[in-house]
Amino acid sequence: MSFALILVDIQNDYFPGGSNTLYKTEEAAKNASMALEIFRQKKLPVFHIQHISLQTGATFFLPNTVGNEINKTVKPNEGETVLVKHKPNSFFETDLHECISKTGIKKLIICGMMTHMCIDTTVRAAKDYSYETIVLSDACTTKDLIWDNKNIPAETVHNVYMAGLQGTFAKIIKTNELKKILE
Repeated sequence: MSFALILVDIQNDYFPGGSNTLYKTEEAAKNASMALEIFRQKKLPVFHIQHISLQTGATFFLPNTVGNEINKTVKPNEGETVLVKHKPNSFFETDLHECISKTGIKKLIICGMMTHMCIDTTVRAAKDYSYETIVLSDACTTKDLIWDNKNIPAETVHNVYMAGLQGTFAKIIKTNELKKILE
């Protein structure tokens, strides 16, 4: 059975110089790009998710800005599906489930940004649709968070979310393990 690749919110505002720079964005994007190339070589379905913020007071992913554009490292090729979302869940009020269903695929590879928000929410929603899901942990990233007046480093945030998703919601692997999974 084949897989589909879902690239979530790998957009310019998350990169250095953007409105909401994340931790090691370029490293995560490079790994996502490697996954994308593998899927393209194998002619497997790819779905790019682009977040455009319509929320009052939003500071990034604003409509009609360079910051909301999908980054050049994973730029969609002609024929690859791009779905726009306005909430963290890539399935919510989008055609993602319908588009995947048309392929007959029930297994997903998910990567992108931010681990603690859109990746977590999308992976959990995929479980609700009965997809078997794999997350490429090194092709995802996040940012430092603050809770109870304490700074939680991005690396810790990322690792906690990967640990929370592992098992019940997804299998967590590194990008260099992807080729073996797709054999």
